[in-house]
Amino acid sequence: MDYNLSEEQRAIIDTAREIGEKFIKPIRMEADEHEKFPWSVVDELRKADLFGVYIHPNYGGLGGGGFELVLATEELSRFCGGIALSLAASALGAFPIILYGTPEQKKRFLPDLASGKKLGAFCITEPSAGSDATATQATAKKDGDHYILNGIKNFCSNGEAAEIYTVFFSTNPARGARGVSCFVIEKGTPGFTFGKKEKKMGIRASNTYELYFENCRVPAANLIGGEGKGLFVAQATFDLSRPGVASQALGIAQGAFDETLAYARERRQFGQSVLSFQSSQHMIADMATAIEAGRSLLYGVARGMDSTFVKSWDEAEKSGEFVADVFRKNTRRRWTKESAMVKLYCSDMAMKVTTDCVQLAGGVGYMRDFPIEKFMRDAKITQIYEGTNQIQRNEIGAMITKELASQKA
Repeated sequence: MDYNLSEEQRAIIDTAREIGEKFIKPIRMEADEHEKFPWSVVDELRKADLFGVYIHPNYGGLGGGGFELVLATEELSRFCGGIALSLAASALGAFPIILYGTPEQKKRFLPDLASGKKLGAFCITEPSAGSDATATQATAKKDGDHYILNGIKNFCSNGEAAEIYTVFFSTNPARGARGVSCFVIEKGTPGFTFGKKEKKMGIRASNTYELYFENCRVPAANLIGGEGKGLFVAQATFDLSRPGVASQALGIAQGAFDETLAYARERRQFGQSVLSFQSSQHMIADMATAIEAGRSLLYGVARGMDSTFVKSWDEAEKSGEFVADVFRKNTRRRWTKESAMVKLYCSDMAMKVTTDCVQLAGGVGYMRDFPIEKFMRDAKITQIYEGTNQIQRNEIGAMITKELASQKA
């Protein structure tokens, strides 16, 4: 389908595809097998300026928006969802700074994230705070011009590969969710160390670590958005970032589909190709339709947000306001419902498509030396992180109920 992409957007896709063919495809099986972080690919992403496609030119970015990030992530994920996460997870770590960073914070951190010189990471999850991210037990206590951080975070994508982390702590446990705050923490800060590297089912080329904070002293200037604003920072971040998970899922589904078609076309049974059987064609028709439906929903949501977000960032650069405040003022709404919808649909679709791809490829599809089973393993996490799909349904239902109530009023 023709989505009327600009020349710049087509160039992003072409560049990501070239990197995928030349640099990701040859190493993806080894990276998965040995859980190796793809530094060689990160270098190519840096050279191609893909880390900055969504960042304002004032900070060395290319001046695009979430849609450009979606295009890059989707294309890279067609080759490997785990390797693509090095880019997507860095963007997730940058979003709180973009949305609620002061001019000084943006100048300090965004240029290195835009160039890929430093990778970003985002961490809100704890052993006792998963879907209920507000149950934060890690604490931050004010001490003069600094905060003292203590606690454990887990399931941090980009793990020890990152150098700029946006992390959530409770600055006032008595206030519960309203006492959560967000901080930028740099790698190497005394008291900030890494725990175990997780051994995962999928996205094994992306390293996932525990983060330990023991009397970690960070400047008060690293506080994002103000004390007790962490919930707003997280919500605004997820509204922007969940289409990124959807694009990863979409790319994984498309990549599995491409590999399966190529195999089914050559594989012969009963004197004809597997692709020629009507039962196979029905499966292929369903998969192709589901993938294109996901792409249409994803592109529509990403473009819809960007139509106001990019302009809002420009305005915030001139006024000195938080980007999130200008964006909210211009839209007079949140994109929570649509963001949850696209994450929900594309991740469920990716799990269904990759499972059907394994089925269509038969025994070969189940083997580790053929990439389809890897796509299936990689797809599963997209139904879980940045809010499980059960949480997405809660969000969608709550927003629809709220909209109905406002119509009655």
